[in-house]
Amino acid sequence: MLDWLYEIVSQLIVWIHTGLSTVVPKDSGWAWGGSIILLTVLLRLLLVPLFVKQIHASRKMQELNPKVQALRKKYKNDKQRLNQEVMKLYQENGANPLSGCLPLLVQMPIFIGLFQTLKRISDAKPGQSVFAVSSDLVASAQNANIFGAHIPDTFLNAWGTDPKSWTAIVVTGIAVVISSVTTFFTVRASMKRQPVADEANPMMQAQKMMVFLAPLFGLFGLGFPLGVLMYWVTSNSWTLAQQHYIYKRYPPPGTDGEAAAATAKTGTKTGPKTAGSKSSGAKTGASKNGQAPASGIKAKLKKEPEPAPEPEDKPKVVRNQPTRKSRSKRSGTQKR
Repeated sequence: MLDWLYEIVSQLIVWIHTGLSTVVPKDSGWAWGGSIILLTVLLRLLLVPLFVKQIHASRKMQELNPKVQALRKKYKNDKQRLNQEVMKLYQENGANPLSGCLPLLVQMPIFIGLFQTLKRISDAKPGQSVFAVSSDLVASAQNANIFGAHIPDTFLNAWGTDPKSWTAIVVTGIAVVISSVTTFFTVRASMKRQPVADEANPMMQAQKMMVFLAPLFGLFGLGFPLGVLMYWVTSNSWTLAQQHYIYKRYPPPGTDGEAAAATAKTGTKTGPKTAGSKSSGAKTGASKNGQAPASGIKAKLKKEPEPAPEPEDKPKVVRNQPTRKSRSKRSGTQKR
C-alpha cells in the first residue's frame, strides 16, 4: 500500500549516493551513510516553514490559554458545551491545536520509508533489487560499513550471529544510546521553552508522551538498522540546533528572554527609577545654580503651588446712597 512512498525514499537515496560517489568510493560506508545524512538535512530544510508555523501555533495557544481556562471553569459540568466553546474560540482566533504536530507528521512517513528500504536491503538475496535500488547497489549497500558495522546491521542481528560481530554490536549500541539521549533532550527542550502549559493541547500531550517514551526508544532502536539510527541522530541534532536558534531569536511570550529581545530591538533601557537618582539629580541641579539643596519640609513647601492672586481689575460696585439733607431743608423752615 505504501510502495509509492518507499519508491520515493529509495530514489532519493540513489540520487544522493550517485552524487557522493564522485567524491568518495561508491561502495564505502561513507557514501551510503552520507546519503542518509544528506537526505535528512534536505528533509529538515524543507520542514523549516512547518517548524516556524509550529512556533506561531504554540504562541497562539499560549495567548488563548487564559480564555480556555475561563471556559473550563464556566462549563466544568458540561463537557460537550465546553468542547464546542473551545473549538469556537480557536476558530474565531485562527488557532489550530494540531498545527504544532505537522513537522512530526511529515517526518514519520520518511522514517517509515527509510526503515523499510534499509530493512529490505539487508534481507535481499543476491541479484535482488529493492524498489528504486538496483541489484548492484543493493550488494554495495550490504557490503558497505562504518567502523566495522554495515549500514543494514541492527544490534539484535549482530548479537544473534555466531560468532558475534562485536564491532557491529558496539557501533549499533552506541548509535542506539545516542538516539535515545537526543530524543529525550529534544522533547525536553521543546517543553522547557513553553512557559504556559495547556493540558488539552494535543501538541503538549504528544510531547509529554514522548518524554516518557524517549528512554524506551532504546528498546525499539535495538531492532533498527544502523542507517535508520543515523537518520534519527541527525534529525534530533538538527532539531536541537534549530530550537536553540529560533527560541533565542524569538523567545516565548511571558519569559525574560522576550523582554531582553524587545529591549535589544528598541535600544531602550527599562527599569524603575529609584528615589536616590531623583534626589541626586535635584542636588546636582541646585549645586550648579549656586544654591544649597533644599531639605526636609522646605523642599516640600517649595513644591506646593501658591494660590493664584485675585485679579485687580475687578469692577467695583458703586452704591448711590441718598445724601442727608439739613433739618431746615427737610422741614421747609428757614434757619434762624
